[in-house]
Amino acid sequence: MILVLERKRASWLMIALLLSGAGCFTRVATPELALIYNRSARHHGPDRNPIIVIPGILGSKLWDRPTGTAVWGAFEPGAANPEDPDGARQVALPIRDAPLAELRDEVESNGVLDRVRVRLMGVPLEVQAYAGILRTLGAGGYRDEALGLGGEIDYGSDHYTCFQFDYDWRRDNVENARRLHDFIEEKRAYVQAQHHERFGVEDADVRFDIAAHSMGGLVTRYFLMYGDAELPEDGSLPTLTWAGAPSVERVILIGTPNAGALDALLELVRGKETGPLLPFYPPALLGTFPSIYQLLPRARHEAVVWADDEDEAIDALDPAVWEDLGWGLAAPNQDAVLEVLMPGVDDATTRREVALATQRRMLERARAFHQALDRPATAPPGLEMFLIAGDAMPTPNRVSVDRESGAVAVADRGPGDGIVPRTSALLDERVGGRWEPRLVSPIDFGSVLLLPEEHLDLTMSEVFRDNVLFWLLEDPRP
Repeated sequence: MILVLERKRASWLMIALLLSGAGCFTRVATPELALIYNRSARHHGPDRNPIIVIPGILGSKLWDRPTGTAVWGAFEPGAANPEDPDGARQVALPIRDAPLAELRDEVESNGVLDRVRVRLMGVPLEVQAYAGILRTLGAGGYRDEALGLGGEIDYGSDHYTCFQFDYDWRRDNVENARRLHDFIEEKRAYVQAQHHERFGVEDADVRFDIAAHSMGGLVTRYFLMYGDAELPEDGSLPTLTWAGAPSVERVILIGTPNAGALDALLELVRGKETGPLLPFYPPALLGTFPSIYQLLPRARHEAVVWADDEDEAIDALDPAVWEDLGWGLAAPNQDAVLEVLMPGVDDATTRREVALATQRRMLERARAFHQALDRPATAPPGLEMFLIAGDAMPTPNRVSVDRESGAVAVADRGPGDGIVPRTSALLDERVGGRWEPRLVSPIDFGSVLLLPEEHLDLTMSEVFRDNVLFWLLEDPRP
């Protein structure tokens, strides 16, 4: 979930050990992907599905359309600074007494975050974000629409079958799933026109493959199960139609927090540090994003407990808990931030009332979103879901809460990718319930690949690249 700005470096001791014993180590071979998949990558025809890349939270560039200011994706002079009043208002979603769907600004997504621009001590740096997965697809012969047409990468003129679905990741995931529906309809028409022009095929039955990282997998799963249907206002579950399934054949979920990630709670309580000499995002600012509440864990999995009684689980979606403990928008020390975000509201009591009402709506929305995704559902024929998850990095899987101060601390770590626990990616219902030897999950996975990688580094692994290209290009389809 969190964007990794700098990969961990080996200690000097480890470097010394490696150098001193270099002769004792065997070089790890890596596959020559261009050689292995050359013929498949060059295959042209309407039987090859286009692919859509969907990033996770923080994974799309955001910009303020009227001013052209970079809101997310660049940390350099001229970009929105959350520590500055104008920048904070650009980064945050508006807060007022209105339905969540009406809390809009003029910030828009502006492409998948393939690289992050950072300027430290006056030195410009670029850190790769989603360049890894785009490079993998390039090795498979996919011509990315944005990069190819923009001239950034020369894929030639033969492939037109890779699209980036960028979206405003601050907003509600259901809203973005409905946008994905419209995006797919638009791209289907485009691909059909290409099939007619290139192959003489009229009204081709175009289906897509999807590679979705982190929260992008949640957006994808909602779209598959419900299409462009809204969550019912009465709190009931939407009708399970699998309305998105006829448009998609194969989905690869990468590090998706299907049961949530505790970093969402930690950041809503503490705020977010982006790195040395980089700006701090306070809890009240992050608390304006509906999406981050939808990454909270489920109460039944007992991921949040009291520090003085770890047998008593806390419902992290209960608005009363947030108000009592002073979390997020309810934090007493966040009024200065609220004053910046609500410049037209002079009274602190009124600001707090509006903030609490907004937070309550977002928590209720998150609960409804979870219930819609967590229902057991077998994928319809013709739709396959693959999962790639990390299982070797110590990952928070339980936090404890101080009853008096509301302070949260990581109480336990388990296998995962450093952000998303293995059990969350699998939506393992044995956690907090009855254990049995076989996985119990409401998600109908066709295949699972577990890697010893960190959250974002999953997409840079050679094992990831090899398996993804096999699944997309050579693995027999139903």
